[in-house]
Amino acid sequence: MKFINQSVEQLHELAKSKHKEYTEAAPFPNIYFDNFFNEEMLEKVLSEFPDMKKKADLEFEEPGQVKRATKGEYKFGEYTKAFAHFLNSQPFLEFLTHLTGIWTILPDPYFEGGGFHQILPEGYLKIHADFNKHRWSKLDRRLNVLVYLNKDWHEEWGGHFELWDKDMKTCQKKLAPVFNRMAIFSTTDFSFHGHPDPLKCPADRSRKSFALYYYTNGRPEEEINHGLEDHSTLFKERPGVNDKLAESSSPGKNLVRQFVPPILWNAAKKILK
Repeated sequence: MKFINQSVEQLHELAKSKHKEYTEAAPFPNIYFDNFFNEEMLEKVLSEFPDMKKKADLEFEEPGQVKRATKGEYKFGEYTKAFAHFLNSQPFLEFLTHLTGIWTILPDPYFEGGGFHQILPEGYLKIHADFNKHRWSKLDRRLNVLVYLNKDWHEEWGGHFELWDKDMKTCQKKLAPVFNRMAIFSTTDFSFHGHPDPLKCPADRSRKSFALYYYTNGRPEEEINHGLEDHSTLFKERPGVNDKLAESSSPGKNLVRQFVPPILWNAAKKILK
């Protein structure tokens, strides 16, 4: 299965040619590519997108996020498995290295937090910095790769991927989640991003993406929020907006949420209300 039309050499040259653009991007190192993947193959991945409207492996319904996700690769179809394995392969890891300048990048074969993500109408993911260490290996999370799977997306539906500055004063980049768009960015304790406003697409549509995260053993000091060396998702409030994040700011609550099945989590929330 051929997911890209370039040779390995062409892939490396593309990465090297975009290195300066990536490292100098505001508000933190980031870039996006349109039509990076073979469209026919990516359509096959989209055709395998699981029906998470009825039941998802992970269902997040809290002040910081309302979204659904798969867990691990067991819900991946034939083409999705091949796609995920390509994104974890030597040629793609070398592409990421040449692009970002980050060496000894390691993939996550467990897809911890990665895989298929879906946001239904009125769902959202508030601005945040991601968990910074892998739950089991304790490696440092350094890169996010997001592949959007939304055909014929309308601008007025929203769902834009937003990148905010370190001081949470302004949104400095917005990307529509259109089909065959790949966003890549460096993951630090200060790389604040998200899809903060409720999605306005029709009831029969949703915001679909495929996410992969990459790690190294250690990270630069300037990427660390000292005192929070090992944290879960850190949600942030936008200026002038009532984001109501107080309930979702507890690292302990976020950690428990990862292990509790959705049916038990939702039942507990109803009892405690």
